[in-house]
Amino acid sequence: MKDTLARAEYLRSVFAGTAAGTVGLEEELLLVDRRSWLPARASEVLALVDDARIKQELPACQVEIATSVHKDPDVAVAELRSCRSLLADGCGSGLAVVAAPVHPLVDGPVELSATARAVGLDDRYREVIRRQLVSSLQVHLAFGDADCTLAVYHALRDLLPELAALAGAAPFVGGRDSGLCSVRPVIAAQLPRQGVPPIIASWEQFAADLCWAVRGRAVDDPSEWWWELRPHVRFGTLELRVLDVQATTDLTSAIVRFVYALAARLAELHYLGELPAPAPSWRIAENRWAALRDGVRGELLDLRTGVARPTRRRLHELIDAAEGHAPGGLADARELVENPPVDHLRMLGPDRVVPWLAEVFTA
Repeated sequence: MKDTLARAEYLRSVFAGTAAGTVGLEEELLLVDRRSWLPARASEVLALVDDARIKQELPACQVEIATSVHKDPDVAVAELRSCRSLLADGCGSGLAVVAAPVHPLVDGPVELSATARAVGLDDRYREVIRRQLVSSLQVHLAFGDADCTLAVYHALRDLLPELAALAGAAPFVGGRDSGLCSVRPVIAAQLPRQGVPPIIASWEQFAADLCWAVRGRAVDDPSEWWWELRPHVRFGTLELRVLDVQATTDLTSAIVRFVYALAARLAELHYLGELPAPAPSWRIAENRWAALRDGVRGELLDLRTGVARPTRRRLHELIDAAEGHAPGGLADARELVENPPVDHLRMLGPDRVVPWLAEVFTA
């Protein structure tokens, strides 16, 4: 008990010690061969680029960009854009980088990178880990207040379906249309600790849950707490992991600016004492399924009353509520609601998506 209390107090200090209102970004990207448009090893390109912000991910063909911490989401996106250019320049003529939540032509195990972490995860999760060729856009949000962090965690948890619908951009897998706006969560769900995260009643409960999982070797460390939203225990941030990676940084900017403004509004509501109690996980998961199936063109159920409402209307209401925290407004987020990128992908079809993604990667 004393150990749990000490760990909870440590977690409180980590989340209270961040700079409120700061943001950092991570995005996962795929290296592909320009002749076949199939995955290619990233190791040689990474050696040429040699930038600490760009590192190898678990699949051999996947890399991750991680920006610095910024007060302005526009500056964070600008850094992401510059890292994309560095990566693209390192590819030469035979390779390309694409921002694809799921490779549209691949459905099955892929080669893992030659890292100790990959070996360990391969041993624990077997073939399932080699099927995780999935790429997300991850947004780290800091609040400088442990209680506010936990309150916004629960508020964002309720809104995971809306955010997933806005960012859905993965209709294809294995050369076929899945019928979903994003098949990425279906693939990811083969692993444990995926999807809608649990209610965290207190930092003491969170500390106890993490200790339970690590002590029993269900996980090696808290980084395997893979939910679509999580308190990141090393950075002291909320890490939003529900978003599909976006084809261009303009699309990324629209989503990031909205998420940043929405989080600021939710923090404001916390201090006003106006955030609702957390909804049951299964209700959010029900909406989550509708979001990945239909994107912005579907309906979501009110988490309290069960009344169905158009997802578009719900997103416009959230944008209205957040806009006061977004200098310059959120017109680009509204445009995403009305013209979702998944429509353009479907128009291209699975065979033409990867060449198009390579073409627009640094646009």
